[in-house]
Amino acid sequence: MRFGLVLQTDPSAWRVVDLMRRAEDLGFEHGWTFDSCVLWQEPYVIHSQILAATDRMVVGPMVTNPATRDWTVTASTFATLNEMFGNRTVCGIGRGDSAVRVTGGKPNTLATLEHAMQVIRDLAEGREVRLDGNEVRLPWVRNGSLPVWMGAYGPKALELAGRVADGFILQLADPLLTRWMVDHVRQAAADAGRDPAEITVCVAAPAYVGDDLGHARQQCRWFGGMVGNHVADLVTRYGAQSDAVPAALTDYVKDRAGYDYAHHGRADNPDTEFVPDEIVDRFCLLGPAPAHIDKLTELRDAGVDQFALYAMHDAIESTMEQYGSQVIPAVRADDSATR
Repeated sequence: MRFGLVLQTDPSAWRVVDLMRRAEDLGFEHGWTFDSCVLWQEPYVIHSQILAATDRMVVGPMVTNPATRDWTVTASTFATLNEMFGNRTVCGIGRGDSAVRVTGGKPNTLATLEHAMQVIRDLAEGREVRLDGNEVRLPWVRNGSLPVWMGAYGPKALELAGRVADGFILQLADPLLTRWMVDHVRQAAADAGRDPAEITVCVAAPAYVGDDLGHARQQCRWFGGMVGNHVADLVTRYGAQSDAVPAALTDYVKDRAGYDYAHHGRADNPDTEFVPDEIVDRFCLLGPAPAHIDKLTELRDAGVDQFALYAMHDAIESTMEQYGSQVIPAVRADDSATR
């Protein structure tokens, strides 16, 4: 299993760069940031500095979307970073949440997302695409490589990820739900004639290392609210009592009243009172280091290739350090022993 670190691009940007540099020293191989241009600073400017400050780290957004940036601009940005730093980027992408909703927009359709993924990847890798009746290519791209990893929850999105994406991003760390979703993605890949094993599975969720479980829950409860935005969409689409989506995912949003994106991804988010402790425990990794190791082992056995640690709480550096000194070495040792 590989490990990534997910940060918001809050000022100062240089602190984000410093944390990512330290993360690489601790064994994290991927550096992810939010991409929400109103709520946070511009991620790709910061990505360039992370790449310059590290030797091997792969960087990308978790996640961008097809609406807030022209697809050719997105492709050119990734291709430029890859030309400068040697194919060390990955395009995490989804239908759009905070980046579009904070200005009154709506998530993109899956058809738009599929087209965007294909165009961005083809352009960033030097291939010609057809846009609005015109043939378009980035003529300066040489030997470009851009994996596109798609965020998904619902059946149709999972099917698209399996059919088109290079990787699948799941923003929750419940082993039962993870297994259900990974199975859907892999089946869709097989149905499309792809090798399911070639699709990278990345689980992203908050991790908080410490003995005070109550405090850890309060610091990570925001995540259930964030996931709840996507779950509420699923309930609207499929219904509250649908066989298409597990009740273990949808039941908890029944008391969700609303959501203010001004507090998005913040530990002090006031719009998360509807999130019960049970959801925080299931969706996040909490407790002392051995509890994290045990849950990561479950996730690996469910088909997860990378765990990306959301670090949006009051113990960012100590949790990073605990992962570097205890969790990552233990999980990797177990990986080697089970091969």
